[in-house]
Amino acid sequence: MISLLSSLLVIHWDVDPTAFTIPFIDWPVRWYGILFVIGLLVSEYVLFYIFEKDGKTKKNVEDLAVYVVIGTIIGARLGHVFFYDAANYLSNPIDIIKIWEGGLASHGGAIGILTAIVLYCRKYKFDFLWVMDRLVIVVCFTGACIRTGNLMNSEILGTITDLPWGVVFENAYPEFLSQDPRHPAQLYEAIYCLFLMGITFWLWKEKRQKLQNGFIFGVFMVILFSLRFLDEFVKVNQEAFENDLPINMGQILSIPFVVAGLYLIFRPKPKSLSKS
Repeated sequence: MISLLSSLLVIHWDVDPTAFTIPFIDWPVRWYGILFVIGLLVSEYVLFYIFEKDGKTKKNVEDLAVYVVIGTIIGARLGHVFFYDAANYLSNPIDIIKIWEGGLASHGGAIGILTAIVLYCRKYKFDFLWVMDRLVIVVCFTGACIRTGNLMNSEILGTITDLPWGVVFENAYPEFLSQDPRHPAQLYEAIYCLFLMGITFWLWKEKRQKLQNGFIFGVFMVILFSLRFLDEFVKVNQEAFENDLPINMGQILSIPFVVAGLYLIFRPKPKSLSKS
């Protein structure tokens, strides 16, 4: 009776990844792309508000957005290439640019964003940590949109579970097609990204005058990558080589970000807080 009830409570996810097809040119538009664009547009709008409150201009945000988008895409792609499938891509280097075939890594995206912000700050004479304290607020929102896009694609799947919110992914890759419910790991990440957005926005709105530059950025890294580390325990490894590791690649890559975040939170406070 209990097993029958559990099977009735299972969520069956069979959403078509394609939202619609553009007429005449027969170009499919996927939910992932729509959510990615929504994340970027809403993030830019929120940054307009934040920068205006801190006495900066709309042009500052527009320039920043260009750097962030380019850094995110290049970093996420190269992160996937070198962290997860280097041998294959190095033997077929032309495949590196085939981003439309899939293959983005969030840790690579983080490195790409950091690199882009360093270049932005050098050119426009901003304090790096000041910018990051504000940028991470919207990174949380974009991250939630991207993980929701992964859910629409039935990718980045969780491990098999008997919890009542387990999901059967009807449109998953062939090797994962089964009637076994899995953790909705993508949804877990989307939820804690939104939770973290609330925390970082509150810190900026209520405490920024009392905090040294980098504190909000540090809180972001500690919470996000600690939760990411835990989330990896209920996710299927992306590549076979990870099965032989004590912890997977996502967890290994999360550790340096947590350490860096702890340093930014607990480093000695200077006598006078320097602002941008």
